[in-house]
Amino acid sequence: MRMIYFAWLRAKIGVAEERIEPPAEIATVADLLDWLKAKGGGYGDALADLSVVRVAVNQEYVKADHPVAAGDEVALFPPITGG
Repeated sequence: MRMIYFAWLRAKIGVAEERIEPPAEIATVADLLDWLKAKGGGYGDALADLSVVRVAVNQEYVKADHPVAAGDEVALFPPITGG
């Protein structure tokens, strides 16, 4: 799975992108975020408040119950505001 981090999420996690191999039981975005948060460190800091984290799977905005699979591209970013 390819993970991409934007803005302050990138700064807290410490990388712009990475390849990960979550355990087989990770089936949804919510599962993935919980697993990443449990890794601690920058992941824990970045994902402490999931109400300010948006997710796209394969370049489409999704909700926490959206399924994820090994070949997916998952992007995490803060809410986007217009101006």
